[in-house]
Order: sequence, then C-alpha cells, then structure tokens
Amino acid sequence: VQLVESGGGLVQPGGSLRLSCTISGFTFERGNWALSWVRQAPGKELEWVAGIWSRSGDKYYADSAKGRFVISRDLAKNMLYLQMTSLKPEDTAMYYCARGRAQVQEKVVKKDDFPYWGQGTQVTVSS
Repeated sequence: VQLVESGGGLVQPGGSLRLSCTISGFTFERGNWALSWVRQAPGKELEWVAGIWSRSGDKYYADSAKGRFVISRDLAKNMLYLQMTSLKPEDTAMYYCARGRAQVQEKVVKKDDFPYWGQGTQVTVSS
C-alpha cells in the first residue's frame, strides 16, 4: 500500500488549493476502504480533517473543515482529493492522506489510528 500526496503550496488567505493523493496497492472498486485527510500544524498534534468511504462515497468532516473543504475520490483513477477554499492562516499544516478510518469523532488522532499514511504535503496560508 502506498499513498503519495501532492498539491500543497503557499496560498494567500481566502485562496484555494486542491490536494491529491495517488493510491496504489489496493483498488477503490474492490472494497469499501476508509480514507481520510489528516493535518499537523507545527508544534501541534495530528488533527483529522475529513474522511470518505471509497466505494459508497459517504463523506465526513471535522467542524473546522465543514463548508470550506470537500473530500472526494475518483474510482477510475484510484485518487483521493481535498478541495480547500476560503483558506485561513490556521489551516497551515502538513496534510496527510491516510487509510483506516473515515469517520472520526475526536479532533486529535494518533499515528496508530491509521495503518497507512502518505509522506505529506505542506500547505502554508500566508500573505
């Protein structure tokens, strides 16, 4: 299983970014896999952002992401996405895609909560 994020960068407050996660080692169409985006700001703990089930497409969001972020997947391409709009400086973090859970009640998660992680892509929101 391999997860590779891309699409991060520097963006001004109020701007948008779309993160992508290229997935190999398992196929969306052959199973209903739990996938999430998780972020970690400097000096802070891992924070769950959004999750989705690969086949059903059921989506879940942290309060901080509701109304601004949209998680999606492409079954044919085996890709996971996070469209982020109205970005704020507090969204600055390393963003990871992870497999293992789609709906998370707690705000803070641990590395062990997800068996598989990507290497992360940095998002910096600053003027």
